[in-house]
Amino acid sequence: MKVTLAQLNPTVGDIQGNLAKIEKTLSECSKDSPDLVIFPELFLVGYPPRDLLERPSFITRTEAAIEELLKISQNFGQRGIIVGAPQPSQQPTGKGLHNSALLISQGGLLFTHHKSLLPTYDVFDEPRYFEPGIEDSVVKFKDSILGISVCEDAWNDPALWPRRTYHHDPIEAMAKRGAKLIINIAASPFHRGKERLRYDIVRSHARKHRIPFVFVNQVGANDELIFDGRSICVDGSGDPIAVFPPFQEHIQTISLDKAEVPTSYEPQEEIESVYQALVLGVKDYMGKCSFKTAILGLSGGIDSAVTCCIAAEALGSENVVAVTMPGPYSSPGSVEDSKKLAVNLGIKFETVPISPVYEAYIKSLRPQLKGREVDITEENIQARIRGNILMALSNKFGHLVLSTGNKSELAVGYCTLYGDMSGGLSVISDVPKTMVYELAAYINRQSPIIPQEIINKAPTAELKENQTDQDTLPPYEMLDQVLHYYLDEQYSMEDILRLGFDPDAVSWVIRAVDRNEYKRRQGPPGLKVTSRAFGTGRRMPIAAKFES
Repeated sequence: MKVTLAQLNPTVGDIQGNLAKIEKTLSECSKDSPDLVIFPELFLVGYPPRDLLERPSFITRTEAAIEELLKISQNFGQRGIIVGAPQPSQQPTGKGLHNSALLISQGGLLFTHHKSLLPTYDVFDEPRYFEPGIEDSVVKFKDSILGISVCEDAWNDPALWPRRTYHHDPIEAMAKRGAKLIINIAASPFHRGKERLRYDIVRSHARKHRIPFVFVNQVGANDELIFDGRSICVDGSGDPIAVFPPFQEHIQTISLDKAEVPTSYEPQEEIESVYQALVLGVKDYMGKCSFKTAILGLSGGIDSAVTCCIAAEALGSENVVAVTMPGPYSSPGSVEDSKKLAVNLGIKFETVPISPVYEAYIKSLRPQLKGREVDITEENIQARIRGNILMALSNKFGHLVLSTGNKSELAVGYCTLYGDMSGGLSVISDVPKTMVYELAAYINRQSPIIPQEIINKAPTAELKENQTDQDTLPPYEMLDQVLHYYLDEQYSMEDILRLGFDPDAVSWVIRAVDRNEYKRRQGPPGLKVTSRAFGTGRRMPIAAKFES
C-alpha cells in the first residue's frame, strides 16, 4: 500500500480554505498514485476550534464541506482520503458531537472512527465539546485492514506511563481486531522535548503489535499553540521509514509494501526547536489575524533583543519597527546597543524620548502625591508611558505590538500592567530567563547579530538609578529552577525546600507567583513552548487562599 502523509497548516474556522488545501493536495500527489492520502486531526475546521463547535451554523457548514469532499473524491478513482472533522453523534443526549476520522473514497463515506480518548489536561478540554467514541473498530480497505485512530487514542500505552489516564488502549484493541496498519491523525502541540516523547509512543506501539504505524501531525500555529508537525512512519519493528521535517508543511508518499530503507531518527536540538517554534508562532499569529507589520520597544536588554530577532525572522526585516524610548534613568549604552541591533537586523528604528511626558505626568499628579516618597509608582509610570507610545503607533499605522517579557518575570509579577505587558502577542512569555540567553546564543551562532554588550550587561529595567533585576529578584539561575519545580512539576514548598534551596528565597518566589495571578490573567496571549505555560493550560483562581 502507498500512503501519502499530508503534514499541513490549517486555519481555524476557515472551512472552505482548508477544503481547498485538501483538494490541491489530492491533485498534486496524483502523480504518485497513492492508495491513501492522510490529513491531520480536525483538519477540515482547524485545531483547536474551541467554542466555534458550539455554533450550529458552524457544524452545518462543516457538514456541507464534507458533502463537497465526497464529490471531490469522485475525481480520484479508488483513492482513499482520511481526514479529521467533527461529526454529529446522532444521540439524543450528551454533547452531540464526535471528534472523528473519516475514510472517504469514490464519493462515499466508507468508515468513521470517533476519537475515544478525550484529553482534559493542560491545554486540552475536549469533553467540553465532544462525546467519546465507544468502539475501536478496524476497516478493510483494498488489500489491508486499517486501524484508524485520532491523536490521544495513541497516548495510553501502558508500557510508557506509570499511571495510565484511561482504562483502555484503543491501539491495542485495533491490533487485536486484526489491523495490518495503524494510522493516527493528530493535532499534537509542540513543547520543548515533546518530539522525542511522540516518537517513543509511535515506536512502542509498532514494536508491541508488530504493525507499521503512520502518524500524521498538524503543523502551524493557532493562538498560543504551536504545532511542529514531525510526522513519522515506522515499520513493524518500530524502525523509521520516513521522518518529516519540523515546523513546515510537507507532503510525501511512502510505499509500505516495499522494503523501504530505514531512515535515521534524531530529535531536533531543543533550543533550535524552541527558536523555530517561536518564529512560526509569530508568523502564523500575525498572518492569521491579518497583521502585516509588528512594533516593539527595544530597551537595550536581552529580552527585547531576542524578541526583535524572532520577529524579523518571522516577518521579514522590512515589517518590523523597533522603538527605543529613553527615559530619565536610561543609559546611553542602552540606546546605542538597541541601534546596533536594529542596524544588524535591517529593521526600522525610531527614538521617542519619554522624559518630557514623564515630567508632565509627575507635575499633573503632584497635588495628589504630595508628601509621599518616590517608589514603584514612579517606576511604573515610565513603563506605562512606553506602553502608551507603542499602542499609539500601533493604532496609527496598524502595527501589532509585541510584548517582550519573559516567563520568569511574568511568573513573579516583575512586569507592569498596561506598561510592558501591553501588546497583542507576548512572544517569549513562556521562555524562562535562562533560556532567553540560550536563544541569544543560538541567534548569534554564525555571526554576532545581538551585540555582545546586550548579552553581557546585568539585566535591568532602568526605572531608577543604578537598578538591576537582582535588586528585587533572586539570581535567575536559582529562580528558574524554583519556578520549574513549582509550576512544571507542581511541587509544594516543602518538596522544593528538601532540594536544598534557600528557604527565604523559595518562600518569596512562591508568594510572588500566587499573588500575581491577576496580572497574568490580563496579559496578551503568549506562545507555548514549555510543558506548562501560563494561559489556557493553567487555570488558577485569583480570589483564593491556599497553602503552597
